[in-house]
Amino acid sequence: GRVCFLKKDNVFITGYAKLPKGITAAEIYNEIVIGIIVNRYSGEIQDMECSFVTDTAKKYAKELLIGKNLNNIKEIVSDIEDNYFGMAKKSFIAVLINCHERYKIILSKRCK
Repeated sequence: GRVCFLKKDNVFITGYAKLPKGITAAEIYNEIVIGIIVNRYSGEIQDMECSFVTDTAKKYAKELLIGKNLNNIKEIVSDIEDNYFGMAKKSFIAVLINCHERYKIILSKRCK
């Protein structure tokens, strides 16, 4: 079997998605970037940062994600659909799904 001495409880995952043309964020970044710290075993999002332009959007994105479980991606997406009405909504959802896919890959490589 494999020996995994260095597996930490929390892992860092990034995701990227294109932003819609014509919004301020797209003029600056061209794509949305999210970095999340997630517990590898439980799926709980511990912290996050994103490339939204305004501090308010960044703060609200944190509010929507921190404490949520990446294993419940449908619930997270539904929460965003119901509460986030920024122009980057579709990109925000796409980048989270991207992070979820990367998380599933991490889980599949977990030491047994």
